[in-house]
Amino acid sequence: MKKPFLKKEIRERGFMLLQTLVFASIAIVMLTGLIGWAGVSVRAARHAFAREQAFQIAEAGIEYYRWHLAHAPTDYQDGTGVAGPYVHNFIDVYGVTLGQFTLTITPPYLGSTKVVVRSVGTVTGDTSATRKVEAQFAKPSIAKYAAVTNARVYYGTGDEVYGPIHSNTGVGFLDGNPDPIAHNTVTSAVTTWNDGANRFGVYTTVPGADPAPPAAVPNRPDVFQGGRQFPVPTVDFSGMTADLSALKTLAQASGFYRAGSGGSGYLVELKTNDTFDLYRVNSLLPVPNNCVNVFNQAGWGTWSVGITGGARTLLGNYAFPGNGIMVFEDHVWVEGMVNTARLTMVAAQFPVNVATYRNIIVNNNLRYTNYDGSDALGFIAQGNFLVGLASANNLRIDGAIVAQNGATFRYYYRGPTGQRCSPNHQRASLTTYGMLASFGQGYFYITSSQGNSGYLSQPASYDTNLLYAPPPSFPLLSDQYQTLYWQEVK
Repeated sequence: MKKPFLKKEIRERGFMLLQTLVFASIAIVMLTGLIGWAGVSVRAARHAFAREQAFQIAEAGIEYYRWHLAHAPTDYQDGTGVAGPYVHNFIDVYGVTLGQFTLTITPPYLGSTKVVVRSVGTVTGDTSATRKVEAQFAKPSIAKYAAVTNARVYYGTGDEVYGPIHSNTGVGFLDGNPDPIAHNTVTSAVTTWNDGANRFGVYTTVPGADPAPPAAVPNRPDVFQGGRQFPVPTVDFSGMTADLSALKTLAQASGFYRAGSGGSGYLVELKTNDTFDLYRVNSLLPVPNNCVNVFNQAGWGTWSVGITGGARTLLGNYAFPGNGIMVFEDHVWVEGMVNTARLTMVAAQFPVNVATYRNIIVNNNLRYTNYDGSDALGFIAQGNFLVGLASANNLRIDGAIVAQNGATFRYYYRGPTGQRCSPNHQRASLTTYGMLASFGQGYFYITSSQGNSGYLSQPASYDTNLLYAPPPSFPLLSDQYQTLYWQEVK
């Protein structure tokens, strides 16, 4: 007997088989996709992990060279004595090599302490996972300050200072119209000091004046926009004696050195063609008859070189020294202009004797051509940094100035009451660009009962390029490298 539903069952079974095959194919495709996605995810995770490892290895390279500089501060060739790059294996605590870091070291240019270190990290087994980190290290010099002194210092009416200010004694910002403003940090090495009243190490009398210590130090952003800090470590002026001796050695080795002039000193005229004229100063302009040393200032005199009467003798024209160091064991007058030059000039007598401290004197313009850091002049006087009587009416001085044992100032050129010392006793403007460091209290203008003397206007600008790119071999504040910045680079 014939079964009536057989064909129908066969058709249903065939349809179910087809559905099974379709769904199985879809499942296989989905499973394959999931497996592929899982594989990609695993590879991506491994690559991300490798890249993170590469970054850590690159950072390790930076830290390694920071350690190396701490132990060999003038070695920019990784102890090899040959040019880089320098490759180091990165090994874990089990002795397994995880990767490598490759260092490229850019040494400081003349006068700078800034070292640039670039580290490239790679991972064993994944050469495509690389990361690059760059850091800069430098030693801060005394030129980090716009003004630094061992003495007390005051700012008053209209004074506006932009660079860091420091005193080993105390700093006062006095009420004026307009009031003085500090745009950067002001520091003092003392907690309190007395200038007729008990004061904070850094204080102000601008309305809303500071209370007397030991009251809490008020926040005064209207005066100290960059903040104030005290006490902080002192700046060691006496330690510069060793620096000057080292500079003499450098000058004698590959710089420019002269012993005593046999006259009153030397006059150096800087030129934009990287040379200078050197003169022996035979005599100075005499003190005018009506000019009286009413303050009994030690060393008082015109400190001005005449241009007639055999006042100076040309000794020659010389090229700027290769290492930028010029040392004179005598007083030095300096003027002129430079173009892409970096020089440090020292006036000092050895062995050191208070009676023979040497001064640097500027009476005529001393200027840069460029203000982008490619020009840098440093002047280190064992005694004072002076401006003489017969100085330019509008005088400009560019450079970093240090008066190690003296001060940066102009003597009080004024006669008795009602008389003028000379037509030059009072000048119009003295513009400085750079920084000033002075053991004693500096001043280029004095008021007294006898009258006024000096420069009526004294605009001063801080050269920010000096912070970590000072003039050659300028005195340092620390022997330790500081990290300026680090960042990942492409």
